[in-house]
Amino acid sequence: MKVIRKTSTKKGISTSSMPDIIFMLLIFFMVTTVMREFEGLKVLLPTARTIEKLESKRHTTYIWASKDGLVNIDDRIIQGQGLRNIIYKKISSDPKLTISLKSDEDAQMKVITDIHTEMRNAQALKLNYSALTKID
Repeated sequence: MKVIRKTSTKKGISTSSMPDIIFMLLIFFMVTTVMREFEGLKVLLPTARTIEKLESKRHTTYIWASKDGLVNIDDRIIQGQGLRNIIYKKISSDPKLTISLKSDEDAQMKVITDIHTEMRNAQALKLNYSALTKID
């Protein structure tokens, strides 16, 4: 006569501590992650007596203009009509978009005028100038 064993061992991985491990990993990544700040070009901003803070950074794109005549947007140096095309695409996807122009105080007026012309051609009419607050 055969004797049948009723006890059998399961061959599996215990998942009872899985939520604890997931939360520990989540907290670890939240603590150790560093958010990347936008670098842009080396720009010495002009000073102003009064400034207004932008309402929302979510609907803001930054254009950097250096004293050497370089124009930077989205970590790329742009020349000519490339700026118009990029801004037009951004305005099409986000109509509330505000363009924040950060130019060096020694930047040539021709560079600023060219940026203005490209913005006008791209129908980007919400333009903001960035400056530092002047402390008296």
